[in-house]
Amino acid sequence: MQKLYPILLKQHIGRVNKPVVKQGDRVEKGTLVAIPEGMGANIHASVSGIIKSINENEIIIEADEVQKDEFKLLESSNNILDLIQAAGIVGMGGAGFPTHIKMDVNLNGGVVIANAVECEPLLAHNINQIINEPELIYKGLCYAMEAVNASKGVFAIKSKNVEAISSLKNVIKDSNVKIVELPYMYPMGEERAIIREVLGKLLDPSQLPLEANAVVSNVETLAKIAEAVELKKPVISKNITVVGKLKNGLESQVFINVPIGTTVKELIEAAGGIDGEYGEIIIGGPFTGHSAKIDEPITKTSGGIIVTMPFLKETRNMGLLVCACGGNENRLREIAANMGANVVGVEKCKQAVEIKGSLKCENPGNCPGQAEKILKLKKSGAEVVLISNCSDCTNTVMCVAPKLKMPVYHLTDHVMRTVNHPLIRRLK
Repeated sequence: MQKLYPILLKQHIGRVNKPVVKQGDRVEKGTLVAIPEGMGANIHASVSGIIKSINENEIIIEADEVQKDEFKLLESSNNILDLIQAAGIVGMGGAGFPTHIKMDVNLNGGVVIANAVECEPLLAHNINQIINEPELIYKGLCYAMEAVNASKGVFAIKSKNVEAISSLKNVIKDSNVKIVELPYMYPMGEERAIIREVLGKLLDPSQLPLEANAVVSNVETLAKIAEAVELKKPVISKNITVVGKLKNGLESQVFINVPIGTTVKELIEAAGGIDGEYGEIIIGGPFTGHSAKIDEPITKTSGGIIVTMPFLKETRNMGLLVCACGGNENRLREIAANMGANVVGVEKCKQAVEIKGSLKCENPGNCPGQAEKILKLKKSGAEVVLISNCSDCTNTVMCVAPKLKMPVYHLTDHVMRTVNHPLIRRLK
């Protein structure tokens, strides 16, 4: 194991946490090391050892050579919400919203929806956990239902995940908990898409699931709730998928209970190491992940680590079509620069609306034609287009751009080509 563990002080939506330890302190696995000032979530030591240094961004722990399984227990409480808060649970699917704030509601008989969709291609750790720990996740859903006073629970999962669905069916004991199977399309894991598919209600881009008398929570988050309630365990680990240009092959590899603060480098080496030259390392998924450095530590919101092939070269004038469901304009510009392209125009998806500084889709995964946007890019001088659109939106782009003799690149192309996965283009 690595010797130094950088524990970032911001692993959630909200403000940077305040350290409650000092340099030279000894910590055990599970020791509280930083608390929120305002919105945020507690952060705990993921390993036992000595606090080597503290700066404005991180606490670095020099880990003991031998790590025991035991961890420092949370203080006992009969209040589920208090345990969620004490454990530092956030949205483990990538959003990072503090769970104790999300669940500080009274649904008066509403529904908690377990997001088991694992929306991004190639990521496999959520489905792996459902197959191997369905009871833990089911208990987490039941505790969440109790916390928010919901009378119903739903597992929303893609119909293709047959083994995971079977595992869930084997543990569900409450007739008020059911499974809803969703189509295999991106972005079926988006909260509003789940609400639409499960409850038949399309929320406005500015609305939250509460408007549908619902709370949506990722399955790994629910597992952490069960651990907090039953084991008094804080969030000190993360499940991670590692995939890409690796010596062990192209298949997704799942690592469970990885200590937070483990570096990208250590996980890549555990997965066999990088196979030759590569383009970039992505933390997250192909659609919404960000380019990362190899010494970057994982956090509560990390999901995938993807090593890609080198970028294809493209020197023609490029237009960018930004989708609310994928990478933003900065991410597309980053990819265009790595390809060597000259960006001459930028358009936003027809359904993308700006809400509080970020784009939201009016109807996630159900998109109208993009002819107007492609024509505008053509008029701006674009010879090729790079898009970050969802499955349906990309399909509409492919109905227009080829007729204008404009080749299409998708922001996921270099990832999909790396693992010999079909490119995101036309729907079949």
